[in-house]
Amino acid sequence: MTNLIDALHIPDTQSAHDDRKLAIQRVGIRGVRYPLQLKIEGAVLPTVAEWALDVALPAEQKGTHMSRFVAWLDALGEPIDADVLKREAARMLELLHADEGRVEASFPFFLRKRAPVSGVESLLEYQGRLIAETRAGQTTVWTEVVVPVKSLCPCSKEISDYGAHNQRSHVTIRVELLGDISWRELARFAEDAASSEIWSSLKRADEKWITERAYENPKFVEDMVRDVALALNADARVGRYTVDVENFESIHAHSAVAQITRG
Repeated sequence: MTNLIDALHIPDTQSAHDDRKLAIQRVGIRGVRYPLQLKIEGAVLPTVAEWALDVALPAEQKGTHMSRFVAWLDALGEPIDADVLKREAARMLELLHADEGRVEASFPFFLRKRAPVSGVESLLEYQGRLIAETRAGQTTVWTEVVVPVKSLCPCSKEISDYGAHNQRSHVTIRVELLGDISWRELARFAEDAASSEIWSSLKRADEKWITERAYENPKFVEDMVRDVALALNADARVGRYTVDVENFESIHAHSAVAQITRG
């Protein structure tokens, strides 16, 4: 096949010189769905990720080689965690002859949880994201998780003769990794700050426990975002971060949101 291509003299247009004197900070591909072997809790979880891959392009180069991004994806030969992604991101830059670039993978994953009273085990779905970005010779790795939890309104509890409105919430935590943090640990930052965590499979005794736990632990969206941020501030493995909380309000047709960013 190589000899055939050489015989055809197919030009490499992407490598041609460009005279417009404008560098491009990010050029690549986005929205690519490709299998991912995720390393999690000592096991390997097969999942499907949506990938975004790009590199910086010098002003004098006309274009990048888009097909090499998919070739890089297809050659991923080992389960991925933060350390592996950092190493593989360096290999992508080498393949594209680039000094700067970014790799982002978004995917669902599951953690096995035990119900609080009955002990029934089930899997709960989370949304994860891994990002490795190289700029100015430095590579930063970010981990993000979207955690479903339960929140109960303190105001509703205070003003009502009985009951209080409550709803499911999503806590999104994105952290710059300065040390190793497992997916379960990252999820616990959110679950510990909620009115209650949630499970996929419950018995009646578990439902009672969750209902009463939330009622005794009411949280505004502002409370949850601050409590997560305080926990992250106390962890030396966390650098910059963003915490975003969204309550899917049960008595309104809109959500309540709050966000804290460090760095």
